[in-house]
Amino acid sequence: MRRLILLVATGMAAACGKAPPDAAPPNGAPAADTVVLSAESVRIAGFTFDTARQERWTNVVTAPGRVALDPTNTEPIGSIVEGRVAKVYVMPGDRVRRGQVLLAIHSHELMDARATLAKARAATASAGSLQRVATSAADRAERLHGIKALSLAELERARGAKEEADASVATAEAELHRAEALIEHLVGHDALPTDYDEHWVLIRSPIDGQVVARHVDPGNVVLIGAPLVTVSRTSTLVLVVHLPDASASDVRPGSLVRFTTGATGAIVHSARVSRIFPGIDTLTRTVEVHAAIAAAGALRPELFATAEVETGAATSGLVVPAAAVQSFDGDTAVITAEPRDDGLRLTVRRVRVGRRSRDRVEILAGLDANSLVVSGGAAVARAEIIKRRNGGNG
Repeated sequence: MRRLILLVATGMAAACGKAPPDAAPPNGAPAADTVVLSAESVRIAGFTFDTARQERWTNVVTAPGRVALDPTNTEPIGSIVEGRVAKVYVMPGDRVRRGQVLLAIHSHELMDARATLAKARAATASAGSLQRVATSAADRAERLHGIKALSLAELERARGAKEEADASVATAEAELHRAEALIEHLVGHDALPTDYDEHWVLIRSPIDGQVVARHVDPGNVVLIGAPLVTVSRTSTLVLVVHLPDASASDVRPGSLVRFTTGATGAIVHSARVSRIFPGIDTLTRTVEVHAAIAAAGALRPELFATAEVETGAATSGLVVPAAAVQSFDGDTAVITAEPRDDGLRLTVRRVRVGRRSRDRVEILAGLDANSLVVSGGAAVARAEIIKRRNGGNG
C-alpha cells in the first residue's frame, strides 16, 4: 500500500510540475496543511468524495457472533424404538421432503405391533358377529313382546345382551384403531422403500429441509430417544451474539444487527433481533441474543461473525465516511476539498470524533456540515500534503 501511495504521489508530483495551477497561489504560499492540485493530478489520484451531513444515528455495541441454524426450524430426530440400525438412506447435505424415509431400524417391537394388530382385527370381527346375533335376538324379542308372546323380563335380557355386544364392538374397534395407529407410527403411511423388510421400523422426515447431521451408521444399536439425524430448513438462519449485560438491557426485539463473516469478506449482512435470553452467563457476564438473518445467501451454519447491534434510540449527528478519517501528526483529521480553478484545494481539518461504526464516524467538532471531504484516496492526499510541507516540489 505504501509503495502504491508513493507511486501515485510521484505521478501527482510529475503532473504538478507541468501544471501552473499546482504552484503556490499568486497571493502567497499555501498553508502548511494545504495543497492545490491540478485537474490532471486529481485524475491520476482517483479521489472519491462525500459530504459531511447530519444523519440519524443509533448507538451500536460490537460483539462476536456465530451463524447458527434456526432452532424453530430444526428437527433433531431420535429413535422411537429399541433396535439395530438396518439402513441409512441419507447423508448430511441431502435435501429431503416431509415423509421421506431417512433410515430403517430392525426391531421386534414392530413384529409385536403386527401381532397386536392381527388380534385386534380378529377380536373386531368376532365382536361384530356377536353383535349381529344379539341385535337379531333383541329385534325378535321386541316383536314377541309386542304380541304378548314374551315376558318383559326376557325382553330386558335380550336388550341387555345387545348392549353388551355393542360395547364389545366399540372396545374391539378402539383396540383396532390403536394397533393401526401404532403400525402407522412405526412405518408411516407413505410409500415404502423398494428393499423394505417387514421387521423394519421406518424413520421419516417431519419437514421439508436438509440433513445437517447424521449420528448413526448401519449396525449401531440404539435405544429409545437416541439421536439419529438432524433435519433443518437451512434457508432460515440466526445470528447468535453474546452481549455484555450492561449493553443487552438497551436491546429490543426488532433491533437492527449488521455483521460480517470471514467467508463472505466485506459483504455486510443484516438481521433483526428475534429473541433475548433472560439469564446472564455467570462466567462471561453476557446475555445471549438471537437475530433472524434477512437473507441467508452464501452464509452457512457455524460461521464466525463480527456484529454491530443497535442499542437505544436514534439521535442526530454530523457524519462522514469512516474512510475519510485518518491520523495526521498524531491528531485525528479529515481532508476537505474545494474547487480551485480547474483543480482542487485540499485542506487538513483536525477534528474531534464521537461514535464510530464500520462505515461512518461522528464528527463532534472541527468540521462544518456540507463540507466536501476526501473519502477514497485520503491516504494519497495526506501523503501529498506532507510532501509539500516538507519542501517537495509541486
